Amino acid sequence: MHTVDLTQYLDYTLMAMLLAVGIAVVRLKNLFAVVMLTGVYSLLSAAWFVSLDAVDVAFTEAAVGAGISTVLLLGAMLLTSRECDPVPRQRHWAALAVVAVTGALLFYALGDMPVYGDPNSPANSYVGMEYMQLTIEDIGIPNVVTAILASYRGFDTMGEVFVVFAAGLGVALLLGLVGARSGSKGEG
Repeated sequence: MHTVDLTQYLDYTLMAMLLAVGIAVVRLKNLFAVVMLTGVYSLLSAAWFVSLDAVDVAFTEAAVGAGISTVLLLGAMLLTSRECDPVPRQRHWAALAVVAVTGALLFYALGDMPVYGDPNSPANSYVGMEYMQLTIEDIGIPNVVTAILASYRGFDTMGEVFVVFAAGLGVALLLGLVGARSGSKGEG
């Protein structure tokens, strides 16, 4: 029981840090600081996913959220100004209303979620238990998450890699980072 309390304290600490970083991101005007803090937010999210035993999601968040996104945002920031333009107050209130409604809906849906760690929850029963029992026999890989991502969902994982690559390539093309233009129009 004592380890459960420590895990809960870790979760509360990570959530408080996520909230503090989120508020700082919204309040800052310096775009470089915002980009760096969004990377910190992604790393904190990855740590929280590890705490929730979702290591595959944590790995993806760390690689895409903190890694690729931060690099792409830094590259885009090189082509813009370092400070953001002033935003009218009406847009602040509209954004606050959207966030408040979304948060209220999420808290409303929280009542339908199973208790954390409940062995009878849908995630811990039915097909999930069959994967847990049959994966080592079927594939011979002891880590069930790796077996599912690399074997059962191999084509899906490959598709996700292609989507991330295409997004990065698209951003590079939009920013003109694929290479220097050679010569002028008059040269032949």
